[in-house]
Amino acid sequence: MKQLPPAFTASPALWASSKPPLLRFLDRCHADFSAETGGAVADYIPELGKADPAHFGISLATLDGHVYEVGDSRIPFTIQSMSKPFVFALALDTLGAERVESAIGVEPSGDPFNSIRLNADNHPFNPMVNAGAITCTGLIREAKGDGAFEYIRRALSRFAGRELDVDEAVFASETVSGDRNRAIAYLLRTSHVLREDVDAVLETYFRQCAVLVTARDIAVMAATLANRGINPVTGEQVMTPYAISRTLSVMTSSGMYDFAGEWIYRVGIPAKSGVGGGILAALPARLGLGSYSPKLDNHSNSVRGIKVCEALSRHYDLHMLNRSDDARNSIIADYDIGKNPSRRSRRPHERKILTTHHQQVRVIELVGTLSFSNVDYVSRQLAAKPRPQFVIFDLRRVTSMTRAGARLVAEEFRELATHGVTVILSGVKRDSREWKVIGEWTGDISNVRDFYLLDTAIEWAEDQVVYRYGGAIDFHETTELSEQPLLAGLTPEELTDLASIASVRHYRRGERIVTSGEPATSLFFLRSGAVHVTLPDGVRLATLTAGMAFGEMALLESHRSADVLADMAATAYEIRLRDFEHFRKQHPRGSERIMRNLAQLLADRLIVANTRVDLLTAH
Repeated sequence: MKQLPPAFTASPALWASSKPPLLRFLDRCHADFSAETGGAVADYIPELGKADPAHFGISLATLDGHVYEVGDSRIPFTIQSMSKPFVFALALDTLGAERVESAIGVEPSGDPFNSIRLNADNHPFNPMVNAGAITCTGLIREAKGDGAFEYIRRALSRFAGRELDVDEAVFASETVSGDRNRAIAYLLRTSHVLREDVDAVLETYFRQCAVLVTARDIAVMAATLANRGINPVTGEQVMTPYAISRTLSVMTSSGMYDFAGEWIYRVGIPAKSGVGGGILAALPARLGLGSYSPKLDNHSNSVRGIKVCEALSRHYDLHMLNRSDDARNSIIADYDIGKNPSRRSRRPHERKILTTHHQQVRVIELVGTLSFSNVDYVSRQLAAKPRPQFVIFDLRRVTSMTRAGARLVAEEFRELATHGVTVILSGVKRDSREWKVIGEWTGDISNVRDFYLLDTAIEWAEDQVVYRYGGAIDFHETTELSEQPLLAGLTPEELTDLASIASVRHYRRGERIVTSGEPATSLFFLRSGAVHVTLPDGVRLATLTAGMAFGEMALLESHRSADVLADMAATAYEIRLRDFEHFRKQHPRGSERIMRNLAQLLADRLIVANTRVDLLTAH
C-alpha cells in the first residue's frame, strides 16, 4: 500500500508571522516603486521643498475597519488639495446642495488645478480646482464666520478618525507665496461668487491645506468616502450619503485635474491628489487607498502614488465600471413552510392544516447587498409563483442596503399590500442601520411585521394560517397520555399502567425543567402550556405544545444534551426511568412500540434537517 507523505508541520510562530495576500501585494508595490526616481518635489511653496524625496508610504483601509500599512505610512505631510473633496462634502451638508451648486459648477476644466479661469457663467468649473475649493471655503466662512477653520478641521478629523493638527510653517509659507490664489480669490470676488473678505477666506483656505495627515489617515478618509460617509474605523456617520455620492462624482471627473480623463480610463477609481505628495483613492463599497511620496510629475501628482494606484487597479481588476455583481446571487434560499416548517412541534390538527396550506407562507432568504437590481430580481422571483398570504424576507445575511434598493423594497411591500399579502422581516434588529434605511421608506406601511429570529417569524406565520383555516391553538388545553405521538399504538391497559407511574408536575413561566449535561433520569409528556428546547449556546431547537414529549432521548442517552424551559405556565407527566424499566419488563410489546415511535420521530427530524440543508445548497 502506498504511503502518504509526512504531513507538513509549520511552527505556530511562522503561522503568526504570515501576511495576508493584500499586504504582501502592497509590500511588493513598495519594494518595486521605491526604485522610481522620476519627478520633483514641489517648491512653489518653499516649505514643501524641504520634504524628503525618499519618503514613501502606502496604506489601504477596508470597509470593515482593517488598515494595512507599508513603509512610511506614519510620516506626516500636509493635506493640500486632498482637502477639497472633504470640504466640498462639508459645504453640501452645511449649506445645502442648492446653495453650493448655485456657486460652483461640476464640469471638468481640462486646465491645471491653479488655473485663473472661470466657466461661461463666471463660476468655478468644479470644487476640485483651486477656484472651486476657495469658493467652498468661502461658503463655509459665510455660515461659520471666524469659526470656519475649526469647523473644517474637526470635519477632516472625523474623516480621519483622529484629531488632526496644522503645520504652521507650511501655513506661513503658503501665506507668503500664495499670490496666485489671491488672484483667483479676487477674480471670484469680482464675479460676485465670493462674498466674504478675501484675506479672511484665504487664511482659512491656507490653513485647511496645511492640515497634517499621514498615508494611513488619508486611507481611512478615502474609506469613509467609499463607505457612504461612515468612518469604518470609528463607525461614525461623518457626512450624509448624498454629499458623499456627489463628492465621489466630482472626484471621478475632475479629481486628477487635466489628467482626470486618462486616470479614469486607466485606473477607474475616484481619486484626489495633493502637491504635498499624497494621493487618496476611494473605490465605492470596497476600499480606501492612501499613499505618500513627495516627488511629483508634470500634472502635480505623486509619481510613485500614481504607480501604486495603477498597479492595484490592474492586478485586482478594480476599475469601478468593471463590476461583476449578479442579482441572481442575492437569494440563498426560496421555499414554503412545507419544505421548512418552524421548529415548533405541532398537534395533528395543526399539522393537517399546515400541510394543506403550506404554500400560503413563502420564505426568501437573502444575502449580500440589497441593491436596485437585486431587489428587482427578488420581486420578479416572488411574482413567478402563486400568490401566498405571507412572505418572509430573511435579512440576516444581508450586509448592506442601498437607498435605491430600500425604495424599491418599499414599493414592492406596497404592491403586496394591495393583494392582501402580509410581509414579515426577520434577521434585522430595529436599532440597526439596515432597519433605519428600510424604515425611511416603509414606516407608513401597515402590512409589515418583524421578528429577529427566522424561526419565530415562520412560527408566527404558521399560527396565522392555522387560525385562518379554522384551527385553534389552545395552550391551556389539557391533553392525556393517549394523545402522545410517542405512545401511539399502546393498548388501554398499557396506557393505564403507564399513567400509574407518572407524576404530574407544574412549572412556572421561564422555569428550567431540564438542564444540559445533567444525568437523564426521566421522560416528560407535556399536558398543557408550551416549552422550548435550546442548546447550551442558546440556539432554539424546538417549541413544544401540549401533546408532545420531551426528554425522550433519555431512552438512548445517559446525559441531557439540551435545556428545556417553560414558555408559559405548563404541566407535564414525568415518568422516571427506573419506573419505566419496570413497565418495559411488564409490557415488552408496548415498550417495543414506544422505541419504534421514537425511531420514527428521529427519522422525521432528520428529514427536516436534510431538507433545510438542501434548501441552502439549491441556489
